Amino acid sequence: MAAVFREEHGRLLGALVHRFGDLDLAEDVAADAIEAALVHWPAHGVPPNPGAWLMTTARRKAVDRLRRDQAHAAKLAVLQAELDRAEPAPTAEDGLPDDRLRLFFTCTHPALAAEDRLALTLRCLAGLTTPEVARAFLVPTPTMAKRIVRAKNRIRTARIPFRVPRDDELTERLPGVLAVLYSIFTEGYAASSGPHLQRLDLADEAIRLARILHRLLPAEREATGLLALLLLVHARHPARTAPDGSPVLLEDQDRTRWNSSLITEGRALLPHALGGTPPGQYAVQAAIAALHDEAPDVRRTDWPQIVALYDVLATRTRSPVVALNRAAAVAMRDGPDAGLALLDTLADEPALRGYHPYDVARADLLERAGRHTEAAEAYRHALGSARTEPERALLRRRTQPRK
Repeated sequence: MAAVFREEHGRLLGALVHRFGDLDLAEDVAADAIEAALVHWPAHGVPPNPGAWLMTTARRKAVDRLRRDQAHAAKLAVLQAELDRAEPAPTAEDGLPDDRLRLFFTCTHPALAAEDRLALTLRCLAGLTTPEVARAFLVPTPTMAKRIVRAKNRIRTARIPFRVPRDDELTERLPGVLAVLYSIFTEGYAASSGPHLQRLDLADEAIRLARILHRLLPAEREATGLLALLLLVHARHPARTAPDGSPVLLEDQDRTRWNSSLITEGRALLPHALGGTPPGQYAVQAAIAALHDEAPDVRRTDWPQIVALYDVLATRTRSPVVALNRAAAVAMRDGPDAGLALLDTLADEPALRGYHPYDVARADLLERAGRHTEAAEAYRHALGSARTEPERALLRRRTQPRK
């Protein structure tokens, strides 16, 4: 039942918003439908089409609410009329519009503040709880709750339409949608908290939606680049954890366990993704991921080419995380001392304070340089900010100096 709810919630919410034009109403009746299922299904069994059962139940509950609140119903009728006059949305490959994709574009409307777009979409479409979204943004849960409510109110008062934007609007709106998909995948690839290193349900959902977006917008190179990136990175997930759930570092992974079909699919997308002038940030990241996937091991990875690609990526984004990854690549090309020198220049970056991958990278390079006592101390520092129990367990083992 939990798996069904995870699978159906986003689809249910998108369809309800499309039908009633009100996000709060949709969330409320979707929750009511799931609550009803928790009572009905254990006694009568999970229905053959659980999504249809949930949708029928939610629609009935929505109608009941609207009958009790005529003023609310009149307001929704105006919104629905505006939606009906809107241009028809493009359709997915099977000929049916994907309501979740429409909701993505609604949640990333430029009328919303940038931070609110991502927060609202992670909450509504990815199924993250408000505390999980708050952790992803490194803000208190009450602050995030207010931000999400503010975004919903803005959608309602501004009468933001529930549709995929016209071609002339896509240039402005698409980056927001891509950022949301990337963030969902990132939470799936490296969970922000909890007992597991990965949340494969989120990673799979991000890839599914990225596939839909690529089918809807095949000419958009960055949509292609994002899909390629997600496939090439996700291909490694079977080897990223040991049987006990602990992390397995890239250099120790059994590369025969990597998903070759995902790698092949991702590589096939690269020529189109990289064909732009200049190539976008997701396409460049996908090219870096492809070099990792093609290498027989860490030592024989094309580190000079990876450093060159990070140089290109640095011109697309000024992210300190990109600078951190570039420093690690330089260390593999030129030695740990070269990497440590670059990490030292990033020590005062506000975004990297409390960001445990920075401390882990520094500890690793100190260890490679033979500075074992300093490395153990850096690992202890990283332990204080590690996000998941598997990461903390790995760091505990590394806090003892090696001789």
